[in-house]
Amino acid sequence: MRRFSPGRWNLMTDSVQILGISNAIVDVLAHIDDATLEDIGSVPGSMNLVDQARANEIYNAIGPATEMSGGSVANTIAGFANLGGKTAYIGKVHDDQFGRIFNHDMKSLGVDVRLPRAQAGAPTARSLVLITKDGQRTMHTYLGACTELGLADITNSTVGEPRIMLLEGYVWDIAEGPSLARKAIDIARSNGTAVALSLSDSFCVERHQSSFMQFVGDGVDIVVADEDEANALFETDSFDDTLAALDGFTNLWAITRSEKGSVIVHGNEKIEYPATPVEKVVDTTGAGDAYCAGFLFGWANGHPLAECARYGTYCATRVIQQLGARIEPGLLDDFESP
Repeated sequence: MRRFSPGRWNLMTDSVQILGISNAIVDVLAHIDDATLEDIGSVPGSMNLVDQARANEIYNAIGPATEMSGGSVANTIAGFANLGGKTAYIGKVHDDQFGRIFNHDMKSLGVDVRLPRAQAGAPTARSLVLITKDGQRTMHTYLGACTELGLADITNSTVGEPRIMLLEGYVWDIAEGPSLARKAIDIARSNGTAVALSLSDSFCVERHQSSFMQFVGDGVDIVVADEDEANALFETDSFDDTLAALDGFTNLWAITRSEKGSVIVHGNEKIEYPATPVEKVVDTTGAGDAYCAGFLFGWANGHPLAECARYGTYCATRVIQQLGARIEPGLLDDFESP
């Protein structure tokens, strides 16, 4: 494992600051009433994986909707772009309505989309996010084309030489996921690119714990996770035990703890950064993705770790006070330098 600082990396070979590799999913956000949700037959607040037929059935049952690029790391890349960073993205979509929406949305933000839309295979993935008047979200996700990302999509030209390459933990659920992650990391290491891993969710960590630990020990430089994901990775019962388990690791760890703030660990350096109190939490969806975008934006621009945590906290705090996970352009206009 490599101990490093932003200044170590070759910052001149590629104008892209961050490349994301993840599941490409279109978020379909629709405001519905309780009766419609009951007609659809969904448990309020549930998260469901559905097949294509069920996804089409629900889509046809809802009214007007907002359709935009989504998925955890895709949200981070979009947010990073809206903070003013230079970004690129690798994810699989089909040449269909939702694939065109995904690519158009990302490109409209200035994201360099590295893969063309697939001409064969499954339709583009989509997550139908049904929002009732109380702000509760009921989600139905069809994974489709995003699970067909493969080794052939990871090349020297698609990866390039970004400052940071961000991998999504959900990539490990793809058939060729661990293999394409290893290939991407090998390319990144040969280019002097820092490799970051977002752990996605604690259930994902439990599915791939041994593989994640192997990658953290060989190839991953930065780990972004929440407290539950970090505990799952180290198979600990408490966060104090997780911090103790980090002893001896030289990776940079950025671990969020909701209202307890975040903890940054890099070797012997530990920073506890407080959360910012808010009057009303509207929607916590995407808070971790926003923190990741802000933290890595600070890191890519050479800021000290405490300042990176401040960027991440600021972004997450703003996102939880709105509906939707997207960091909007101009978010840093009110961000005061220390």
